[in-house]
This record gives sequence, structure tokens and C-alpha cells, in this order.
Amino acid sequence: MRTLFLNPPSYAGFDGGAGARYQARREIRSYWYPTWLAQPAALVPDSRLVDAPPAGLAPGDVIPMARRHDLVIVHTSSPTFAGDVQAAEAMKAENPDLRVGFVGPKVAVEPERSLRASAAIDFVAREEFDFTIAEVAQGRPLASIDGLSYRDRRGQLVHNADREILTDMDRLPFVTPVYHRDLRAEDYYIGYLLHPYLSLYTGRGCRSRCTFCLWPQTVGGHRYRTRSVGSVLDEAAQTRELFPQVKELFFDDDTFTDDRPRAEEIARGLARLGITWSCNAKANVPRETLKVLRDNGLRLLLVGYESGSQDVLINIKKGLRVERARRFARDCHDLGITVHGTFILGLPGETRETIQETIRFAREVNPHTIQVSVAAPYPGTELYRSAVENGWLPEDSEDAALVSDRGTQLAALSYPHLGHTEILSSVDTFYKRFYFRAGKLAEMSAELLRRPGMTGRRLREGTEFVRFLGRPAS
Repeated sequence: MRTLFLNPPSYAGFDGGAGARYQARREIRSYWYPTWLAQPAALVPDSRLVDAPPAGLAPGDVIPMARRHDLVIVHTSSPTFAGDVQAAEAMKAENPDLRVGFVGPKVAVEPERSLRASAAIDFVAREEFDFTIAEVAQGRPLASIDGLSYRDRRGQLVHNADREILTDMDRLPFVTPVYHRDLRAEDYYIGYLLHPYLSLYTGRGCRSRCTFCLWPQTVGGHRYRTRSVGSVLDEAAQTRELFPQVKELFFDDDTFTDDRPRAEEIARGLARLGITWSCNAKANVPRETLKVLRDNGLRLLLVGYESGSQDVLINIKKGLRVERARRFARDCHDLGITVHGTFILGLPGETRETIQETIRFAREVNPHTIQVSVAAPYPGTELYRSAVENGWLPEDSEDAALVSDRGTQLAALSYPHLGHTEILSSVDTFYKRFYFRAGKLAEMSAELLRRPGMTGRRLREGTEFVRFLGRPAS
């Protein structure tokens, strides 16, 4: 089948639907690569991948594509689902013979509910969907494909057997050729990464049990399944050939540092290739491993600190002690490893006091840059189930909005002692207290003196950030 893999147009500047871990428009323009769509696209010959938001494509640019394809696969998420359904309906109207399938965590955990949302959705693929979609594109009968929920000819909903989890990750082809064929690296920005950058997965799954985290609880699982070191290094070498302008590789595994010997081996191979790289990490990596990674091209770690309150960390099953995170931060500073820290406000056990504790902690460990989000109870997560059971969602609704009509984050959770409005307003307080202090301003200014080529970009980002802080209350 002529197959289109689509991340549809969404809120202006929104990057919460194509595999991103953040549920809203960011404070500055940011886009992740649609790797979860690129992977099955690499399995389907002559397919096309369209990532509308970073490419600046509007519905009028995308809907006519329905006439040139037999199958469209839409990557959706809880925040974007309603808009993605509208896009699917418009494409179906354009080409009534078009077969439409949805993929992503939202439909993986709510297949029947998703199918009932619109007759335009012919099927949804559950869990890991790479080979499920490849078999659909081959024209196999839907009834024979594991991991599929679909609407049969009589309009009845059918749920096939689950697809066996993928263990041999080297069965997956490289996504880099798909990026090169269908995407522009220059369209993808992340404030803390060098531009242009490229992101890849070297494995799936995460050993941690954080109650809020979407991917391990819906798609990836809690076993870290990895590609061989040789496979990773071969694709890294290919990026050098296909994207000579790229300045940095980012490994988007949930926790790349979970397998430390493997991470060190990959790092040494990247050093031989002369590649600068960054990755996700938990704040528990030993100093000796950090040193090996730094000595072999590591530039930045993206670290989910989440909270400075030990009680909150225990409540969310983070598996991390605050003191261990402090030692990790000191080691990174000593070794010259840049850290982008992420924090979440409004998690279970949050109080006005723990919010202040987290702000003080962030200022103390002083990552170079931060992201502050509000707790998002995604369906399929333990956090969502707890929210429903305890009445933390507004008006006891199980469909609390995660974003506003402008795509900015909303605080969906509300507690008797701490309302959602106060949680959301604390985000701006956090940012201001972290960035608007003499030491941090001097640090950011020194970066511009060391790297004058960054000036234009930082001025743009600074303008966007100030505009974000001055936005109307959602």
C-alpha cells in the first residue's frame, strides 16, 4: 500500500504528539524528531513520513495527501487526539477509500474508546507497533495481525491478540535514511542541544517505576531492551555521511545510562568517530562512569530530577535519594558535563512547602537549563489511576484537559490542600527564581562570550521565554 506516516498539524508551536515527553507547547520553540513514526516507515518500502508541526504545514497542505495514498498512520497523543481525529476525518472525506490507523500511547491503552471516537479510524495499533503497521501495509487481512484493534466490515470492534514484545532490537532498520529522505534537520530545535541535532533510540524500556512516566507504562515496558553496540555505532557513522551539518547526536532512550558498561562502550566508539553526543540519564550515575562518558564525547545529560522533596520522590517511586542527586550534580559540575534538569510540580504529596523545597534544590544543584512542567495524568499510568481513585481530577472528570486551546500546559490535578491554579502559577515562580538571579545571569552571559555564534539563537530564545512568562493565565 502507498503509506503515509503522519504527525498532523496541531497547536502553533506544539511538540507533544510525535513522541515528545512533554505535553504542551514549550517555553521556547522546540521540536523532537518523530522517531516512533520513522521506525515503521523504515520497514515499509516507498512510504512517506510527514511531520507537519516543525515543517510548518497547515491542514490545507496535508489533507490533499489523502488522494495520493492508500493508508495513513497517524501518531496521536492525549493532548492532540481531538485534533488528530478531525484531520483523519478530513482526509477520509478527501479519499473515502483511504484506510486510517492511529498509533501512540493514547490508543495503545484505550483502543476501544479511541475507535468509538470516530468512524474515520479504521484501526489502532497497540503497544509497540512497528511490525504491526508493516503487516498492515503489506495488505495482510486485519484479522491476522497481532497487536491490532479494528472495526470490521459490520462496524463491530475486534481486538486481536497482543503482539509479542520485541526483544531482538537489531531487527529494526535504521531510521536515519527516513530522516534524510523526508525531514530537514534544520527544522528541529531543542534549546539545550546544539543546532542542528539528530536524535535516535538505542533501546526501549526503562527499569525505573516512576508513576507518572508515560512511555514505559504504555509502550516500552520496564525491561531495557537494547540494540547491539555495533548497530548503534553503524547508524551513528551513517549520520555523519547523511547529515554532515549535524553538530550533536542525542540518544532518546528513557534512561541511556541504565546499562553503564554498554554506555561506556558506545561512548568509546563515538569518540573514534569524532561525534559529540548527549543523552537521558538518571541522577545516580557514578562519577567514574561520568568521567568515561565525558572523555569520549559526552556533552550534556538530560536529567529528570522531578522534585527536591524526598517524600514526593518516594510517592512517585522515583527510586532516587535527594542526597544521591546532589552528589551526581556536583560530579557533573566538577567534570564539566552540562546538565538540563527537568522538574514536575503537582505530583502526589506536593504542598506549598515542597514546591519551595524543590525550587531551593534546583537553585542548589544548578543545572545549566531547566524545564518545569505540571504533573500530567496520562491514561495508562499509575498516576492517572491514582488520580481517578482519589478524586484529584477536576469535577471527578476522567478526561481532564492537559493543554489549553493554545497548546500550553494545564494543571489537571487538584488536591484539597493545593489547587490546580496554584500549582500552575508556581511554574512561573519557579522559572523566575531559578533564572533571574545574579549567578545564573552571569553564567548565561559567559556562555555567549565563550560561544559568540550562539548569540542570535539565545536572543531569540530569550525573547520567546519572556513572552511565555507574560502570557495570559490559562
